[in-house]
Amino acid sequence: MPEFGELKSVDIREVWTNEARAFTPWLAENIDRLGEALGMDLEVVAREADIGDFSLDLLAKDLGTGRHVVIENQFGATDHGHLGKLITYAAGVDAAAVVWLTETVRDEHRQALEWLNRRTDSEIHFFAVGVEVVQIDQSRPAVLFKPVVFPNEWQRATRESAERQASPRGEAYQRYFQVLIDELREKHRFTGARAAQPQSWYAFSSGVQGFTYGTSFAQGGRVRAELYIDQGDGDRNKGLFDSLLKQKEPIEQEFMGPLEWDRLDGRQACRVAVYRDGSIDMPEEALAEIRAWAVETLLRLKRVFGPRLSRSQS
Repeated sequence: MPEFGELKSVDIREVWTNEARAFTPWLAENIDRLGEALGMDLEVVAREADIGDFSLDLLAKDLGTGRHVVIENQFGATDHGHLGKLITYAAGVDAAAVVWLTETVRDEHRQALEWLNRRTDSEIHFFAVGVEVVQIDQSRPAVLFKPVVFPNEWQRATRESAERQASPRGEAYQRYFQVLIDELREKHRFTGARAAQPQSWYAFSSGVQGFTYGTSFAQGGRVRAELYIDQGDGDRNKGLFDSLLKQKEPIEQEFMGPLEWDRLDGRQACRVAVYRDGSIDMPEEALAEIRAWAVETLLRLKRVFGPRLSRSQS
């Protein structure tokens, strides 16, 4: 007969003694775990971000849309004060999503967030996420993020379909990227993202702030897969790019092919890219071949650049 351990809850304060000084820094370093629970690729933009006279725990970016996500942490049970702050923060940065992390979501606050999800449009999403720490016997503790409130996308899509339709081209982009995202998530654990957008590009977290992997339909009938460098400072971006460029020969040997090194002088960001012919107007059979190329190329970029990006942060 199999022997089972005992699953037990651990007081969150035994793991993080203080929400602001311990939990928030840990979450900033492990933002991918929260992103996976929410179906987003998240990248931290700032900790303790100033919003007027208030300070937001974490300001993040949803790489799939390029829009801001506000994240507020709270030990204990939800309260009115934090609800008010979240709405203030969302307005201050024009957020795409509001995430309230807490041990316990009170019924009245759950109802308030559900009401907001029903009454607001698809440009803003409200989440309440329970944080729990568990342990099996004497094993290391594990943290669980359990979404308690989240937007009902099916209801929104049904309601808004009568109000507006994406263009046929936008719908084609959305279909293409939805299959690509699903394959990267389900087969390769490359991303936690779940929902494609009616846009010609998609970006994915590298795990290192300021570096993203992406694929897009570029101008001139070309498709691009890339490592994109933007830490918010042009001089720093150029320095990071130049550091990688010095390793051009071993990088291209490991990649098993040439790369286009686009320093993009005169612009803030830089990129290292691979191109091929293609457009969203091609038949589905051709799009499937392009998608397979994009998946394989993104995986190769991550394999080659991932260790180097990690070392750049050490």
